[in-house]
Amino acid sequence: MEQYAVGTVTTGGIATRLKLPAQLAAYQEVSIFPKVNGYVKTVLVDIGSKVHTGDLLMTLDAPELEQASLQAKEEFEQSKASFSIDQERYNRLQEAAQTEGAVSPMDLSTSKTKVTSALALSKARKNNWQMQQTMLSYLRVRAPFSGVITQRSVSVGALVSASVKDIPMLELKEVDHLRLQIDVPETIAPALDNKDTISFSVSSLPGKKLTGRISRKSMNVDPRLRSERIEIDVPNKEHLLSPGMYADVAVDAPGSANSMQVPRAAVVTSTERKYVLAIRNGKTVKVDVSTGNEGNGNIEVFGKLQPGEKVIAHANDEIEEGIPVKG
Repeated sequence: MEQYAVGTVTTGGIATRLKLPAQLAAYQEVSIFPKVNGYVKTVLVDIGSKVHTGDLLMTLDAPELEQASLQAKEEFEQSKASFSIDQERYNRLQEAAQTEGAVSPMDLSTSKTKVTSALALSKARKNNWQMQQTMLSYLRVRAPFSGVITQRSVSVGALVSASVKDIPMLELKEVDHLRLQIDVPETIAPALDNKDTISFSVSSLPGKKLTGRISRKSMNVDPRLRSERIEIDVPNKEHLLSPGMYADVAVDAPGSANSMQVPRAAVVTSTERKYVLAIRNGKTVKVDVSTGNEGNGNIEVFGKLQPGEKVIAHANDEIEEGIPVKG
């Protein structure tokens, strides 16, 4: 009968710290394309320009839009004047109709119809003029939010088209706040909660440890990567960090509550299988397992084992199955 050091199967997971790659992204970003066709008249910003919400970034020139707006305004003014004349005529007829026989009912009805038509035409032309005004406003390109211009691809005199979406005129990114984007393995993601603290570092700040709390979880597993995206909001007022930087993240991963533990040396790994040598009825039995986190000399195992069961503490593939064992 052989004598081996014996370990015991215990319940509970092993917490561990995982190192994961991550990336910093702008809190919000936008590619700015023209909404109307025209020529670039002025460009007031360049790469690196800091802008605020509503700042004028560039202007376009489109004489045909200006002409269309002027014409729409003239047509609206004419229709408004015609409506006033028709309304005044109808009012006079109504007043005259108070005298019996002075105005025929047909004349009064015809006048009222003209007023209704003139009002409808005036409203339609007003709407057209307002639409032309809106189109004109697109010639002045403004910042939708505060940030930094990170790309400029047009110069004065360039022809731009609302139908071309290949290259934006400008790109704007908010960099005072960033998003740290981490793809966490699906086995760990459920254990992470919003507000959990995550530490990370970037190569541009050697030796500096940064921390942040989980701001949001995607609640969706990418079927290709088998991971869930989580994000951390990172203040960046001093602009020490930039969108696109890679980061190394340390995630404290709690062990699975449904797992069991054995001594690390109890697990035998061969080219065909991974197993432990359990002691059952005084003899060795190979029990296939999969493994999880490691820590303090133990390792998580998942297989057909029972809590409290004895295993060979220092196993190897030379120990055969069915050997009588004295623990």
